[in-house]
Amino acid sequence: MSDRHRGRTGAAGGTEHAGGFRRRRSPGTYRWQPLVFTAVIIGLYAVFFIWPAAAGLFYSFTDYRGRGSYEIVGLANYAELFGDEDFYGALARTFQYAVIAVPLTYVLSLLTAVFLTSERVLGRSLARLVFFMPWLISPIVVGVIWRWLFGESFGLINYLIAQMGGTGPKWQTDADLSLMVVVFAGAWAGTAFSMLLFISALRNVPRSLKEAAALDGATPWQTFWHVTMPSIRPTSFMVILLATLGAMKEFAMVQAVNGGGPGTANNLIV
Repeated sequence: MSDRHRGRTGAAGGTEHAGGFRRRRSPGTYRWQPLVFTAVIIGLYAVFFIWPAAAGLFYSFTDYRGRGSYEIVGLANYAELFGDEDFYGALARTFQYAVIAVPLTYVLSLLTAVFLTSERVLGRSLARLVFFMPWLISPIVVGVIWRWLFGESFGLINYLIAQMGGTGPKWQTDADLSLMVVVFAGAWAGTAFSMLLFISALRNVPRSLKEAAALDGATPWQTFWHVTMPSIRPTSFMVILLATLGAMKEFAMVQAVNGGGPGTANNLIV
């Protein structure tokens, strides 16, 4: 084989190819830069996550109130916590909220993503912006909006019902209805981000699989259930995981909607 068709090794360790182009090897390239960037991330994670978690765990064994001195009390705080009926009520209400809100968020976000990826839908870019707006709003603002909508004496929903001659439900004083308002508010706010994940996943489903299913006589529903759903399974897992974590630590929106009320009926664990 001639030098025209194979590269020649240069004296500096590079390789000379046809046309005189020489590619040099750089032994030190990209050896320390990744370590620097990784160290920065590890440092930030340690400062804002590991250290607060460790400090909180330590303070849980003391009588520390946020300022002043403290004394070690051992497991006294945990004994008081597990002996408090309100704790179990809040824990049960949190699981109830998550069991309802997570599937609702999943279904709404998936349906929205399917709608916005359909070729038959016009103005998809504008629609995505509209559907994504709730994610840009603070949870406090989301709670205020939904409290204004479902207020018993001043809410828009009850006002419209009264205008039609009906009597509005007791959205604030009924514990179950109050929780449902929080559930729908959380699902409305959380659908936007999950929708983006599903849009990306749906676009990556191989078109060849759908065409093969159509040639085999599969209906659109069968194609979606047997082709699309298995293809987006990793994204589904991620959406469910993130939605569950968000539901288990929800606080700001609940505080803005009903303050955990009526009374303490809807106090979540946070």
